[in-house]
Amino acid sequence: MPTLEKHVRSNAGLATELRFAVMRLRRRLARERHPDNDLSVSSMAVLYALNRHGDLTIGALAAREQVQPPSMTRTVTALAEAGLVERCAHPTDGRQVVVRMTDEGRAVVAADLTRRDRWLSRRLEDLSAEERDVLRRAAPILQRLAEAD
Repeated sequence: MPTLEKHVRSNAGLATELRFAVMRLRRRLARERHPDNDLSVSSMAVLYALNRHGDLTIGALAAREQVQPPSMTRTVTALAEAGLVERCAHPTDGRQVVVRMTDEGRAVVAADLTRRDRWLSRRLEDLSAEERDVLRRAAPILQRLAEAD
């Protein structure tokens, strides 16, 4: 077996190939952002988290995005100043704040998702049914990898 093929079949080789492919796909999807969207990647990640999981505390957002709470506080502050999120009192713990997405924040996420999903859907149409099936099965695995400690 050629050396390169043996390397790719090892975990280290697979890690290299996956890292390269995922990074390139992330960069390509970043280029598909809505043209009116000038938010940072961190800010968009917070909006996506709120869109997917609903209202979250700053601590929960920080843990989910793997950043320190002070960094998340700065991101949430910027999003609140832009009118994309609001801070609300925690229903049971007066020491905590819950972050909630506003209608404007939901509109930003919807426009961004629509544009990126449209691009990716067109690219998926170019693949065979078997290739799409492989990606369908790989998606939850990639999600688990992304969320692993």
